[in-house]
Amino acid sequence: MVERITAERGGIDVLVNNAGFATYGAMEDTTLADARYQFEVNLFGLARLTQLALPHMREQQNGTIVNISSMGGKIYTPLGSWYHATKHALEGWSDCLRLELAPFGIDVVIVEPGSVRTEFGEVAVGPLLERSGESAYSEMANAVAAAFRTNYEQGGGSPPSVVADVVAKAVAADRPKTRYAVARYARPLITLRRFTGDRTFDRVVMRMAA
Repeated sequence: MVERITAERGGIDVLVNNAGFATYGAMEDTTLADARYQFEVNLFGLARLTQLALPHMREQQNGTIVNISSMGGKIYTPLGSWYHATKHALEGWSDCLRLELAPFGIDVVIVEPGSVRTEFGEVAVGPLLERSGESAYSEMANAVAAAFRTNYEQGGGSPPSVVADVVAKAVAADRPKTRYAVARYARPLITLRRFTGDRTFDRVVMRMAA
């Protein structure tokens, strides 16, 4: 793909890394094979594509890389240990990349969506219940599954267009922000996590998942 775009268009000016999904279930109930696949999609896949896109950006001394992270890269929720691990990793990876690429005029932007009306929840709920729906974590698993359905399947999130608009804004900016928190819950929960202690945030998140 990179070779074709470079041949037909002379290179890649903007890269939006938007691939991702959520592996949910108790850490104890999740196989390491599933955990590794979560990292392959949410971190290593986009890292490899970025490596392939960078030579042209460096050569022209310009470019923008937008990494779609999640508010989950700043906060945490029950039964999401492997998913949150990938998003926390993506945040740190992106910060380091921003420093490395600054001398070449390349911007690295992180977008941190909250709840968005996509198939995200549907993709997460089935495997979540398969892993933990009848295990020692079944009560929590069923509560988290119900919260997913409310926030994603029943229209509780923001429309996907709000994320697309932020990406377009970042790409068009001469000096984009390093981070954009967008969509339902993102800013309030990230702010709450920043300014409260762990135990307080634990209670808030568990009430939301109840």
